[in-house]
Amino acid sequence: MPIATRVDEFATFMQAHSRLFVLTGAGISTGSGIPDYRDDNGEWKRAAPVQYRDFVDQAVTRRRYWARSLVGWPWFQAARPNVCHRTLSDWESTGRISQLVTQNVDRLHQGAGSRQVIDLHGRLDRIVCLECGALSGRAEMQEELLAGNPEFAALKAEIAPDGDAHLEHADYRHFRVPDCPHCGGILKPDVVFFGENIPRERVDRSISALLDSDALLVIGSSLMVYSGFRFCRLAAEHGIPIAAINPGRTRADDLIDLKLTERFENVIPALGGFGTCPDTA
Repeated sequence: MPIATRVDEFATFMQAHSRLFVLTGAGISTGSGIPDYRDDNGEWKRAAPVQYRDFVDQAVTRRRYWARSLVGWPWFQAARPNVCHRTLSDWESTGRISQLVTQNVDRLHQGAGSRQVIDLHGRLDRIVCLECGALSGRAEMQEELLAGNPEFAALKAEIAPDGDAHLEHADYRHFRVPDCPHCGGILKPDVVFFGENIPRERVDRSISALLDSDALLVIGSSLMVYSGFRFCRLAAEHGIPIAAINPGRTRADDLIDLKLTERFENVIPALGGFGTCPDTA
């Protein structure tokens, strides 16, 4: 079916469903320079991310993680919202979005002005102690990492998703990772690692918002992880219509009522009066 016809169907879908629950994934932030994990077929483009249990149990895994993060954080921190984030912020301001849930940890939706946002997988700009629960800023952690490992400051590397960097030949054995200044516990980014549970309160708020919406719109997510796929299953069970804009296949293709196999930024101009905004910095 021609893309113009499908866009027209999306316009009709949005006119018919004014309380959208929007779920976004990594594909919405690639335009800001943040790479995604999966290809258009939903397969890993690169090695899978660190597992929660390995991070907690293995000091060598923590050293490797923080060394790569030290190098990757500056470019991740410098990322700015793109036209996708700004368009969704505009849709929210005009009452078209009742709740936005993102699988991303970059806070770019908030940077674009969205207010009704649930960071399903947490936020990379914050650090949590696994022992006492103390919270601190990622910028503070960066200062400590640089002070303890000045030789890593000048390293150049290919950027990777979620503030990571490829340091394949680096020696992490003597990398110094700071402990919690309050209790000496393990410090971890305040994000949900693979193998870690999403806080129940966050899931419950998201589910409640979905059931209070009249349609689900998925943008830029393959839904390969259950944390996002669950919303499609739940919507289907409750008869809530589902639409998706994603350049490749998704885990929920057999549940989706209407799909555009495109990048969101490519169809924004064609959506005309549905909250588009200038592509400015």
